[in-house]
Amino acid sequence: MEWEVLPLLYFVICLRFSHLSCIYLLKVCKTKKTELLFLTLFVRMLKTGGRCACIVPDGVLFGSSKAHKDIRKAIVEEQRLEAVISMPSGVFKPYAGVSTAILIFTKTGHGGTDKVWFYDMKADGRSLDDKRSEVKENDIPDIIARFKNLEAENDRKRTDQSFFVEKQEIVDNAYDLSINKYKEIEYIPVEYPPTSEIMANLRALEKEVQESMAELEKMLGDEMA
Repeated sequence: MEWEVLPLLYFVICLRFSHLSCIYLLKVCKTKKTELLFLTLFVRMLKTGGRCACIVPDGVLFGSSKAHKDIRKAIVEEQRLEAVISMPSGVFKPYAGVSTAILIFTKTGHGGTDKVWFYDMKADGRSLDDKRSEVKENDIPDIIARFKNLEAENDRKRTDQSFFVEKQEIVDNAYDLSINKYKEIEYIPVEYPPTSEIMANLRALEKEVQESMAELEKMLGDEMA
């Protein structure tokens, strides 16, 4: 597959001087939101069989406006969406602190999305503050290794850091592509002692406090005498 670079300059020229391109963009996604127009333009510029990996704000993944849903539907239904890699907020600091994600899809023109691979990236090898200092935690090598061997991901659970979601489930959720929509959180039950035991412990503590207070008052009384 061919990876194509889609520069910002071409986007600006396209919008200003190509009437047909503007018509195409607005036909697919009628909006003034730049991030949605960018995504639509990526699909427009790709050749059939071309592959795109683009970074988008999280809002693109779950926005509820018609334009948001239209572009997500177009990518899922008309192209082949392969992966959604969720990145933590802070990866673009100090310039921006918004949460972002990487969308990876191939232009087919006739669909082909079967299931989509989701990955919850928590670290990129640098701190998520304005300093962006190097740290030990880094999910990028794991992402690359897993993406190159997606067949091994089929048995991953929704509680894991990466997993597959079937296309129909995405369709049923209004083409929502946020990982939190599908990720399952495993709750560990916490057992608490009986109420009677808690009350007994509280009474014991209260007794200790009273004894300590009485001893302190006695000491202060002896000093003042």
